[in-house]
Amino acid sequence: METSKKKLGEDHPDTLTSMNNLVVTYMNQGRWDAAEELQVQVLETRKKKLGEDHPSTLTSMANLASTYRNQGRWDAAEELKVQVMETRKKKLGEDHPSTLTSMHNLLFTWKALGKNREAIHLMQDCARLRRSKLGPLYPNTVSSTTILATWEAGGADSEWAEPVSSR
Repeated sequence: METSKKKLGEDHPDTLTSMNNLVVTYMNQGRWDAAEELQVQVLETRKKKLGEDHPSTLTSMANLASTYRNQGRWDAAEELKVQVMETRKKKLGEDHPSTLTSMHNLLFTWKALGKNREAIHLMQDCARLRRSKLGPLYPNTVSSTTILATWEAGGADSEWAEPVSSR
């Protein structure tokens, strides 16, 4: 990362990729504060360089939201996840696989915040759109359908872990 910064500059895409790779290492080590600090740098640089609605910027936002979640900062995580989902809906459409992943990840945050009705409603939409777009046997469709059935049977009080977001 440091070599990329010196040779290519701090805002070069390869440097940002190196920084993001280090973020993933920090996350895997549970070093959430270090991950957050570096993620904020990557996110701000991508916003300036690529724009707020660029796919790489949105991925950085989603990853920062995951860090906030792991720090127990649910409100901050929710805010970013909603922003990512809404932006992807506008840019890519509501049934695009990236939008559906954003929906799927947001509903776990809502569940953790006690917004069970909202989480189930969003999961119903996500499962329906995944069935329509990806087919009933696609792994993500099966996952959404299974979680939905579990939550509906248990009133969304049953445990189910949030998947790790793409990095």
